[in-house]
Amino acid sequence: MIQADLNIILPEILLSVYALLALVVAVYTGKDKVAGVLTWATALVFALLAVWIGLTGEGTQVAFGGMFNDDGFARFAKVTILLSAAVVLGMSQEYMARRGLLRFEYPVLVALAVVGMMVMVSAGDLMALYMGLELQSLALYVVASLRRDSVKSTEAGLKYFVLGALSSGLLLYGASLTYGFAGTTLFSGIITAASGGHASLGLLFGLVFVVAGLAFKVSAVPFHMWTPDVYEGSPTPITAFFATAPKMAAMGLFARVLHDAFGGVTADWQQVLVVMSVLSMFLGAVAAIGQNNIKRLMAYSSIAHMGYAMMGLAAGTVFGVQAMLIYMAIYVTMNVGTFAFILSMEKDGQPVTDISALNMYAKREPGKALAMLVLLFSLAGVPPMVGFFGKFYVLRAAYDAGLVWLAVLGVIASVIGAFYYLRIVYYMYFGSDGVELDKGRSPVLWGVLMASAALMLVGVVTQFGVEGAAAAAAATLVN
Repeated sequence: MIQADLNIILPEILLSVYALLALVVAVYTGKDKVAGVLTWATALVFALLAVWIGLTGEGTQVAFGGMFNDDGFARFAKVTILLSAAVVLGMSQEYMARRGLLRFEYPVLVALAVVGMMVMVSAGDLMALYMGLELQSLALYVVASLRRDSVKSTEAGLKYFVLGALSSGLLLYGASLTYGFAGTTLFSGIITAASGGHASLGLLFGLVFVVAGLAFKVSAVPFHMWTPDVYEGSPTPITAFFATAPKMAAMGLFARVLHDAFGGVTADWQQVLVVMSVLSMFLGAVAAIGQNNIKRLMAYSSIAHMGYAMMGLAAGTVFGVQAMLIYMAIYVTMNVGTFAFILSMEKDGQPVTDISALNMYAKREPGKALAMLVLLFSLAGVPPMVGFFGKFYVLRAAYDAGLVWLAVLGVIASVIGAFYYLRIVYYMYFGSDGVELDKGRSPVLWGVLMASAALMLVGVVTQFGVEGAAAAAAATLVN
């Protein structure tokens, strides 16, 4: 029995063992001297694990008495998390090394955070959920403040930690209420206690607190306040990491809890998600308009995008979960490319984050400007980029679920949000001559930017290749 359980969680075990071995090797071989090699090795391990999970996983398996699920939904989320983490690590190596930030702890902490994310999307029990969530969060608190000589980076880590602790408290309180009224921490037991559309008042209170705790992790309004400061203060590669893999993990966990544990009371949690979706879309769209720092702009952009993803989740249907998965896969790809461009924004070797520095950028680097234009159009949801189809899926999910007004508000928020993406395009192509940024010298960043932009165009034909996988994954979650 134990042997079968261990086989099911083998990817998580292997990644954990790798992280611990990497830690030992680094300590005994000169610490930061091996940081560059460790970073690339960790990225390679992530990529290999993603291929292994994607190619070998089949069916639905349960380990440790229902605490851990290995199904199509978990595998889809894990492959997305691992691939995005691998690309971000590869992108960050040169940037971190040139600024003296490439310490051996960085890839090890990212590896441990990814283990937490993998546990999150497979959780079948409130305790497993919390263990995965905290393993991810504790590692992320540290990497947010990795730049120890910077007040902003230290502030970012501290704010993230304090507000993260608050959200964990809310989540734990909700979990304790849920356990008290359901008599079990297993999702399979909770859904039995909250079946037939009837749940006790105490169970509903537990649900609300759990949702509040999870909303913090996806930076949904009104639990978004940490996002702009943490995005701005963290070193840019770490901001890129925050904007990709943890978002996929948090949305996957959100869907898992709502459908596996509270799938019998959809009408109750649908109201909460709809409100958070609307608030996130509009606050993200409006607040980003006044931002001149591109990292803060991307923070508000992420808040808005999580609102769209939650629209798919709010539908409460199989197609809604499928739409959310497709949206998140596209969102992660767009963000990886956009942050590859932001990482290459430098003047005399120093990072530049002011949008006005992109004035007439297209005249100096037309290829990169065109790739960024494609990504920005895709983020804005302009057809025929893949980003448009991502939004189309979640809007259709809301419409099919009878939430027509939510879909209409989503379209309005999308139109407002297009302004700040197009403003960057305006600066690049029509702005007055400004700061002349250094020519990009990293082939890795150039390659990631071009590949991401190409996917935004080629993906229109293939629908990114994820439509079928997302449909199968959603079907395993929503019964």
